[in-house]
Amino acid sequence: MTNREPVHHWLGGEWIRSDRTSNSINPATGEVIGSYADASATEGQAAIDAAARSFADTTWRIDPMQRATALSHLADSYTLRANEVIDTLCRENGKLRDEAGFEAQFIPRALRFAAGLAVHPTGHATDPRPGLQAMSIRQPAGVAGLIIPWNSPAYLAIRALAPAMAAGCTAVLKMPGQAAQTAALMSDILASIPEIPAGVVNVVIESGSDVARLLVESPQVPVISYTGSTQTGRLVAQAAAARFKRVGLELGGKTPHLVFSDADLDAALTTVVHSSTVFAGQFCMTGSRILVQREIADAFIEALAGRLENVRPGPASDPASEIGPMIDTASVARVDAAVETAIAAGAKAIVRGGPSTIPELAGGAFYHPTLLAVDDSSLPIVQEETFGPVQTVQVFGTEDDAVALANDTEYGLSACIWSRDVDRSARLARRLDAGLISINSWANLTVEFEEGGFKSSGVGRLGGLASIEDFLEYKQITQSYAPLGG
Repeated sequence: MTNREPVHHWLGGEWIRSDRTSNSINPATGEVIGSYADASATEGQAAIDAAARSFADTTWRIDPMQRATALSHLADSYTLRANEVIDTLCRENGKLRDEAGFEAQFIPRALRFAAGLAVHPTGHATDPRPGLQAMSIRQPAGVAGLIIPWNSPAYLAIRALAPAMAAGCTAVLKMPGQAAQTAALMSDILASIPEIPAGVVNVVIESGSDVARLLVESPQVPVISYTGSTQTGRLVAQAAAARFKRVGLELGGKTPHLVFSDADLDAALTTVVHSSTVFAGQFCMTGSRILVQREIADAFIEALAGRLENVRPGPASDPASEIGPMIDTASVARVDAAVETAIAAGAKAIVRGGPSTIPELAGGAFYHPTLLAVDDSSLPIVQEETFGPVQTVQVFGTEDDAVALANDTEYGLSACIWSRDVDRSARLARRLDAGLISINSWANLTVEFEEGGFKSSGVGRLGGLASIEDFLEYKQITQSYAPLGG
C-alpha cells in the first residue's frame, strides 16, 4: 500500500473516500508521512448500515466454523505481514522497533485464541421436570461499535475485534486519525480474507468524535467497546445507558510498583525504568507510581535517578534509542504542564526531564523521563493519569502502608510487587485493588486470560474466556413434550 494517495475507509467491502482529508504525521520528526480520508457522521452511518445488513443477510452470525476459519486465516495473514505492521507503528505511532514488535506479536495470538472461542460450546440443556425440556443458548448481540485509541492501535483494535467476531457480531471500528495508516493496513489485511463477508468488519478513520458519538447513541448498535481515558469512558457509559447498551470499558491506570527491601533490586530498577519509557509512557499500565520500602529507599531512589537521567531519546530508525517520541508536541506540553503544577504544589524534582533540547531531535515530540518525590498522595500528579514518562516516588514502612498507598487512587488497572518472599507476594496480590498483578515483573499480559480493571479503570474484560461475554446474549428456550406414559 502506498502513502502517496490518501488512505480510505473500509465500509461494506469497499474503499470509501471522505470529503475531508487530514495528514498523518511522524511524531519523531514532525514530517507528513501520508494522508487519510477523515470521516464525518455520514461515513459512520454508512458503516453501521453495512454492518447491520451483513448481520441480517449473511450466515456469519449462525456459522461458528466460518468465523473460526476466518479468524485463523486472519492470524495467518497478520503473521505474514508482521513487518509491515511493525514498520507502520514505528513510522506513524513513534514506537521503537522492539516496542512495535512487542505489540505486533500479540495480534496473531489473540486471533487464534478467538478462533477457539468461536466454536466453544456456550449453552446447556436439561429437563427441569418430566415433559419439559429447557435450554440456554448464546446468540450474538448484533452490531458492535469498537472505539480504538491511538497508543497501541494495531493490537487494541484486534483485542476488541477478535472476540466480537468470535461471538458472531458484525463490527464498526472507529480508528483515530493518529493511527490512520495502521487502520488502512488492517483494512487491507481484513479485505484479503475471503471467509469474512462484506460488511462484517467496517473500519472508519476520524480525527474527531462524530463517528464515536454516533456509535454510542445509535439504536442499531447494541454493544460498545471503548478503550481510552476514564473521563471519556464516563461520557460513553452515560450516553450508552439511555439505550441500556452492553458497554465494555478499558480505561486509565496508575500502576504502582511496590518495592520491598528483600527484592532483587537490579531487576526491579531495570523494569521500573522500562515501565516509564515503553511507548514514551503512553500506556495505560505505565509504572507511574514507585512505592519503596524505607530501609532501601535512599539507595533505590538514587540508583533509579541515575538510570533515568541516562535514558537516551530518539527515533525508531536509531537502534540506540531508548525512549521514542510522544504522539505529538501538544502531548509534550500537556505532560510538562502537569509536572510544573506538581512541583509548584510541593513535589520535589529528583530528575526533572522535560521536553528534549537535543538539536538532532528538533521537530520531534520527545520528552525526557521525569522523577518526582511526593509526600502527599492527594496531588493530581499521583491521582491522575499523566500519560507520559513521569514517575512519582513515595516511601512506606510496612506491608499495610504499601497496600494503603497503592490502593489510594480511583484507578485499579494493574500493580507490581517486588519481593523474594513468596508468601508476601501471595498475600498482597489478593489485597491490591487491581485487575492485573505482576510479581517481580511488570505488565505481564497474556491474551488467554482476562484483562481489565477495578474501580475507575473500567468494566468488563478483554482477553480470556470472558472476552466474548459483552458480545453475546443469553436466550432460554423451553419446550413441553409428552413424556412416555403421559
